[in-house]
Amino acid sequence: MINRKIPATAPLAAALALAVAQPAQAYEASAGATDLDAVHVRGERTQKPSSPKFTQPLLDTPQTVTIVPAELMQEQGVATLRDALRNVPGISMQAGEGGVPAGDNLSLRGFSARTDLFVDGIRDFGGYSRDPFNLEQIEVVKGPASTQTGRGSTGGSINLASKTARLDSFNNVGVSVGDDSLSRVTGDFNHALGETSAFRVNLMGHDSDVNGRDHVENQRWGIAPTLAYGLGTDTVVNFSLFHLEQDNVPDYGQPWVPGTNNALPDSRNDVAPVDRGNWYGILERDYEKTRTDMATVSIEHAFSDSLKLQNTTRWGVATRDSVITAPRFASNDGTSINRSAPKTRDSRDSILANATNLTAGFTTGAVKHDLVAGVELSHEKSKNHARIEDPAIAAVTPTSPADLFDPDPHGTFVLLIRDPLGTVMTEADSAAAYVFDTLTLGDHWELSGGLRWDRFAVDALDYDDDTAAWVTRSRTDEVLSGRIGAVFKPVENGSVYAAYGTSFNPSAEGLSLSAALVDLEPEKSRTLELGTKWNLFDNHLTLTSAVFRTEKTNARTPDPDNPDVMTLTGEQRVDGFEVGFAGRITRKWTVTGGYAWLDGELVKTSDSREAPGNELGNTPRHSASLWTTYAFTEALEAGLGVQYVGERWTNNREERKADGYTTVDAMIGYRVNNMLALRLNGYNLANREYVDRVGGGHYLPGAERTFMLSADFSF
Repeated sequence: MINRKIPATAPLAAALALAVAQPAQAYEASAGATDLDAVHVRGERTQKPSSPKFTQPLLDTPQTVTIVPAELMQEQGVATLRDALRNVPGISMQAGEGGVPAGDNLSLRGFSARTDLFVDGIRDFGGYSRDPFNLEQIEVVKGPASTQTGRGSTGGSINLASKTARLDSFNNVGVSVGDDSLSRVTGDFNHALGETSAFRVNLMGHDSDVNGRDHVENQRWGIAPTLAYGLGTDTVVNFSLFHLEQDNVPDYGQPWVPGTNNALPDSRNDVAPVDRGNWYGILERDYEKTRTDMATVSIEHAFSDSLKLQNTTRWGVATRDSVITAPRFASNDGTSINRSAPKTRDSRDSILANATNLTAGFTTGAVKHDLVAGVELSHEKSKNHARIEDPAIAAVTPTSPADLFDPDPHGTFVLLIRDPLGTVMTEADSAAAYVFDTLTLGDHWELSGGLRWDRFAVDALDYDDDTAAWVTRSRTDEVLSGRIGAVFKPVENGSVYAAYGTSFNPSAEGLSLSAALVDLEPEKSRTLELGTKWNLFDNHLTLTSAVFRTEKTNARTPDPDNPDVMTLTGEQRVDGFEVGFAGRITRKWTVTGGYAWLDGELVKTSDSREAPGNELGNTPRHSASLWTTYAFTEALEAGLGVQYVGERWTNNREERKADGYTTVDAMIGYRVNNMLALRLNGYNLANREYVDRVGGGHYLPGAERTFMLSADFSF
């Protein structure tokens, strides 16, 4: 942007200076976050998701669950949620489009998971890019999971487990610099305040361009303090705050060449034949400002070793103010790029939620039970003001186009004004009750099942062009979801399982309710999964494998007699196979990775632009990832990462296809002493040109070869 602000790293200066001025703590107290050995026990630390709804270790959970721990993210120098999720095969990144705000948009096992993100079990909200500075681990639960999370979750859900205060004291600071003006500072300070209380604060400042993309900038800072009382006692109370603020020069990438373009006949329905750095926005106009705030109170009381009650209350607000050029060809006969219809967002999303879980362990005869019962309540609001170019100015001096091959980042543009008829306001009330039970039948068999009842009531106010009046549309859905599983353990360290589950997608899932959807029942999905899990090398390495089928039995599709009306007559199906591994083979050698094969098919549709048998959009048939590290000495270690994403269509019409790609990353780490460790990360070492995120009309090129040098301080 033209007027640069104070760097995002500046808000950390005072806090870091204060921490450094304190007397150094013993290194042994902070070793859990930075010691090389901590990396090597990665597979032993992440045996179960943080949610109380999961009562069994991963080995005995009849579902595919992938956990990305903080140690792995530190090794890789991860600075975004999207980069962390590249460790999980079966996830594909999307570009914001079609009314969906920019931010963390992705598909999981072939189905959109944009609204299936959670923070500590509470649904996340708003459209923004998440930073992992305050995350202990990322938990990806695959397969329809409405029993666990409520609406959505056709392909699964993603929970972000936050860092919390602990009784040990440590101070950790990370400083990173890299290509294209990258500077990043993080701080993680934990101090015991007494025998049962502690305070912890995580801070982050980040300022960078995107290597290989002209003019794009990412600037953000965040702070996340937590205060815990009663640690180690029967009653634990946690208070936490979270603030993340961003001010970016945004990027909608480059336009797909339309199939009707006559100027570039050899590139029709393909990527544009341009340098991957070409950016088509207007610096004086395009911007992206987001702010996310959360306040959470959680209370857990143990009545006994086998009976616990947990309650979590959260208030949160996310705002987005953005103007982003969506590059599109101006005509079929030239290479001029239209910049007069930017994607804008002036929105405020909020949530007030409360979740209560009771967990109980008991026996009836020879059967051991692990029971979970709970209630969830939430009130969500969303308000978005649409903006348009001022018609009076546009008629005299229209926004200047850009040349496809040599885009000018400046140029004239029309001021944007609020569309008085374009405001959309939505309120939603959710209520849910659920119960899960796992029955252990001796040493070899476990049976589990769960039921969840959801009520989702939505009121949406917007302007109806047909009636020329403001209209409130309302819809209430009540749905019962279920899940059942069986686990057979032939030996203590291995299991074979079968599971079946359902999910639902209401019409107003994303807090919008159009006239075409207001009368539609929720979409319904189901999955059948067969799998096996094994802990090897004294439980240091976990191997998993699963085959599954997920079916959306009543997908939304236009009425062939009236395309403005939607029906529930479509069908979609994904057959898949996955393998995964995580942990250490030897004390010095760790591995994490997996492979996913997804066969997504449009079984039935009434959309004339689609055809039965088409592949589902943004669903690569093959995807794989590998990250491995080896500690040559107590001080020196190296890591190698490979990621493969197969070719995928941009939509269900099979119009445009992004080629598959392979990227290679590497890391070298050296511990200077107990207080300082250095790390050099290299990304996309082969400098591969590839399509990172796909959208219907545009795509985002991946960054070129990038290096980042980091210093981790412990004191």
